[in-house]
Amino acid sequence: MMRKVKPVSIGNCTLDGSHIYIQSMLNTRSDDIEGSVAQAVALEQAGCEIIRAAIPDQAAIALIPAIKKKVSIPLVADIHFDYRLALEAAAAGIDKIRINPGNIGDMGRVRAVVRACQENHIPIRIGVNSGSLEKEILEKYGAPTAEALVESAMGHVKLLEACDFDDIVISMKSSDVNTMIDAYRLCAKQCDYPLHLGVTEAGTERMGLIKSSIGIGTLLHDGIGETIRVSLTEDPVKEIRAAKDILKCIGKRGGVQLVSCPTCGRTRIDLVKTAKEVEAALEGVEKDIKVAVMGCVVNGPGEAREADIGIAGGEGCAVIFQRGKVLRKVAEADIVPELLAEIEKL
Repeated sequence: MMRKVKPVSIGNCTLDGSHIYIQSMLNTRSDDIEGSVAQAVALEQAGCEIIRAAIPDQAAIALIPAIKKKVSIPLVADIHFDYRLALEAAAAGIDKIRINPGNIGDMGRVRAVVRACQENHIPIRIGVNSGSLEKEILEKYGAPTAEALVESAMGHVKLLEACDFDDIVISMKSSDVNTMIDAYRLCAKQCDYPLHLGVTEAGTERMGLIKSSIGIGTLLHDGIGETIRVSLTEDPVKEIRAAKDILKCIGKRGGVQLVSCPTCGRTRIDLVKTAKEVEAALEGVEKDIKVAVMGCVVNGPGEAREADIGIAGGEGCAVIFQRGKVLRKVAEADIVPELLAEIEKL
């Protein structure tokens, strides 16, 4: 069931649950303007819909106009401690500010940031994670539990609400998948603000993909989450590809779905090589189709009959089938080009 969400607009994006937005964050140095702009452009081309950049000092404010000049998607400023950077970012045209109101000083500073955001129609993301919990909350719970994360987040929400500000997005990230899932489920019951999902410090590509898929995928299946970020110690373009795949698997995005069998002793063609070639060839295809690459007739037209198009291997050959019906036999060397030719017709 879709959760009822208070809509929050970030540039030309509206977080209301009708579309799950994909985010990533620049990992270039904040003082490398040219490199940061190039990475932002690459992320937009890969399908990123919201970009975040760290703004650790005054010099980094120059990133904002430089990036916004080259990309059309919203830009978020990631700010810690110095409320003046939030004011500068708002003046420079930022689309959203990620901040923890509790770590920028007294309520006078919080009100100053809120005023700047109200005047410029800028939402604020309250970003809580297991490493940034307040000392008293950690002492209360003894560890960065799900309850601790939510209490911290809702405490920051109350600070903003006390300033009559409610253009709020919330994230409560943990590197522990179970804690992350529990925190978002708990928060979803307590408020209707849009939620930004992610497993923080998820790791390098292999483990990061697994953790993010479980954490983000589980919550999306529950109807929780309006925007996602897959955190990888990698090129952030890979985060976009992973996010797209998660959304595709959970039924939130269209595009090509490739299914392929793990092979067995019946397989008589190099199915691993064939599947990888097909996957690479279909990377840029936008058609909403399911393509099957199967090792034999047992797992071919029968088991994958719901596929729009596919192949089933034989002895040095394969049959091409469409929605369970065999079209023709092709030699092993011709499998990929013949399959692609049939996909072109769909």
